Amino acid sequence: MSTPVEPWLREILRCPACRSTLLDVTGDDGAPALRCSGEAPEGGDGCRRTYRFDRGVPVLLVDEGVLPPAAEG
Repeated sequence: MSTPVEPWLREILRCPACRSTLLDVTGDDGAPALRCSGEAPEGGDGCRRTYRFDRGVPVLLVDEGVLPPAAEG
């Protein structure tokens, strides 16, 4: 599945919470999404949040990113 983001743009986008790269994934609702790779550039684990698209635009807001179940607290 392709995301609405051009590959060259996705390459420069980073997770706003931990600055990890973002991966193309399919969200729980079947829609394209971006997920934090969990490989923070400063070392350590990334947050692995999933960010949705709104009308083809990635919503890269920390408060709207969905944490994986194990990371919720």
